[in-house]
Amino acid sequence: MQSLTTGEIAEFCGVNQRTVIRWIDAGHLKGFKLPGRGNNRVRVVDYLDFLDRHGMPLPPALRQFGNRVLVVDDDHAMADSIARILRMADYEVQVVYDGFRAGEALHSFMPAAMTLDLRMPGLDGFGVLAHVRQAPSLKRLRVLVISALEEAELARARTAGADACLAKPFEPHALLEHLQRLLPERQAPRAPAAPRPSGDTP
Repeated sequence: MQSLTTGEIAEFCGVNQRTVIRWIDAGHLKGFKLPGRGNNRVRVVDYLDFLDRHGMPLPPALRQFGNRVLVVDDDHAMADSIARILRMADYEVQVVYDGFRAGEALHSFMPAAMTLDLRMPGLDGFGVLAHVRQAPSLKRLRVLVISALEEAELARARTAGADACLAKPFEPHALLEHLQRLLPERQAPRAPAAPRPSGDTP
């Protein structure tokens, strides 16, 4: 599922379909029209961004997009270990072993969070961070850097856009605690009653 109809969004938000069309026309929600048909569609990533900006919860039908974690580490044993810990905690996980594949996976898998090693051949973690923070479609992504580099490099990663850093080696509970803080909605979904963009009514 890469795009949504205005009817689906209306059902998710509990509003009239005309309200969703007004949101699109007013620029609150980014949409596009199907060639030759004129029907409005909204990319899932743009709808997720809309929800974030307006403090609205993920609808149950899209909850998987708040539960996905991309693991990026060129150390296969480490990457697979992180993935096992996360899967045991019921996260949906995809693993890639280099920075170049991370870019493709970010757009196809659409994770809510990414764990990222810094020292990788080719495109390193700082290069991945630069891509993420320059891409409007990835601004909702939470990045947890997991690295054995010294504190100065972890501080550099935070400056470059990492949301949190975890030093290797680490205990499994520390990894899960970091992700729970980065993805609070997964553990404690917000109440269904949600504010709507000002000036719009069902």
